[in-house]
Amino acid sequence: MPSFKPVRGSAVGAVPVLCAALLSGVLPGGPPVPEAHAADRTVAGGRLDWGIKSSFQSYVTGPVARGGWSLRDGAATVGGSQFRFHSATGAYDPDSGAFRAGFSGGVRFTGHRKADGTYELDLTISRPTVRVAGGSGTLYADLSSKAKGTGTVTRSTQVPLASLDLRGVNVRGGGSPVTLTHLPATLTARGAKAFAGYYTAGTALDPVSLSADVAGAKPTPGASKSPGSSGAGEGAGREKRGTFREAAVDWGVRRTFREYVTGPIAKGEWRLSDGAQDGGALFRFPHGKGEYDERKGTLRADFQGRLRFRGTKLDLTLSGVSVRIADGRGTLSAEVVNRRATDRDVPLATFEVTRLRPKNGLITVVEAPAELTGRGAGAFGGLYKAGTAMDPVSLAVAVDGEAALPPLPDLGSEPSAAAPEPTGTDRAEPGGSPKAASSSGGSHSSTVAWAAGAGGGVLVAAAVAFAVLRRRRAVSSVSSSSDSDQEAP
Repeated sequence: MPSFKPVRGSAVGAVPVLCAALLSGVLPGGPPVPEAHAADRTVAGGRLDWGIKSSFQSYVTGPVARGGWSLRDGAATVGGSQFRFHSATGAYDPDSGAFRAGFSGGVRFTGHRKADGTYELDLTISRPTVRVAGGSGTLYADLSSKAKGTGTVTRSTQVPLASLDLRGVNVRGGGSPVTLTHLPATLTARGAKAFAGYYTAGTALDPVSLSADVAGAKPTPGASKSPGSSGAGEGAGREKRGTFREAAVDWGVRRTFREYVTGPIAKGEWRLSDGAQDGGALFRFPHGKGEYDERKGTLRADFQGRLRFRGTKLDLTLSGVSVRIADGRGTLSAEVVNRRATDRDVPLATFEVTRLRPKNGLITVVEAPAELTGRGAGAFGGLYKAGTAMDPVSLAVAVDGEAALPPLPDLGSEPSAAAPEPTGTDRAEPGGSPKAASSSGGSHSSTVAWAAGAGGGVLVAAAVAFAVLRRRRAVSSVSSSSDSDQEAP
């Protein structure tokens, strides 16, 4: 996985930042968008982690409000107390240090349920956007809130919700990814109105953290590259066949299955180990090794990583993931452990592949629609029949020693700055490494991050792909309490 040196502050460490010109710049009430400069670089891929206010979470779910929260549009939870907003888009000017980036996803808080089934407390925060300019930072968001007492619902677009403390933070320079962590945040006057008087302007909120990939920026020294391919595969990918030692496959399994696992029926979770990564809306199985033949249109790759779903009457583990491509068709297989019964090399899903032609040292398959196989249907205990649409499959294979794999879609590259200490929900699996997160996601992977990682000439395509992805994303609501509807798996 590419890993770049983050932009750091001399005193504060680093923190969330970036802003979405693609979204916020065209919406009324959005944050001001400065004029574009020739030096601006496109932000394509990243995540923002924010708990909003931990005491507010406790109040909502506590004995007074007796409420809960639910996730929207692919948002996920991290460490049990933070919400992860994904798919950063925006711009960065390395000369002035100006950032603007917007993120997808939202969270709805409800509490004080009334006799008619509605809630006195009903607040939704979505599409956070961070703007940094002139040494100051502001977090904007779309808000839907209900006034205390009158119950009047107000919906506002890109309200300045929190002021961000940038003292000691240097955002100039221009590497990738840009990583900012634990930026102090305080509630603005307009944000206080959204909280219906529960807090006043100036109230300290939870700190903000983010990591974002900048297309076109030079990786800082130490960025990991593919170890290279051996044999005929070397030489900038000019050869038609060879072996490779670095690849990754991204697959979300099935959105409604993830929601079923974490919903009020199964009341479960998922955990990752052995190197698997969680993108909130998909999972990455990394460190693929194998061989390919462009002329024959064949490819074989075996990946690392382990994914375990657990819940009421549910215990399903996928590991030993592999991909085989031949005759224009790909098959994703895995070792399946379902309630202690093990079945090796089970073909789970099939997908079409038009060609295996390297570009910029990478062979890529981007969001190929996938269908469940007959044996895959058995692996899921009959929840789905053969032919059921599963989440799309994305594949990246480095056939050139100088090529770097695209960052994990939706999240951007993993920041190298210290992450928050894991909570009790971040325990490692027995004999495994700590999981990335036990979270709930809600949609497809992001074409933007794959396109941005593939090299030059893709920035316009990335913007178009993001717009298409926005249309494709289904609104997902995964509740921490019983107040959300549960979609059938």
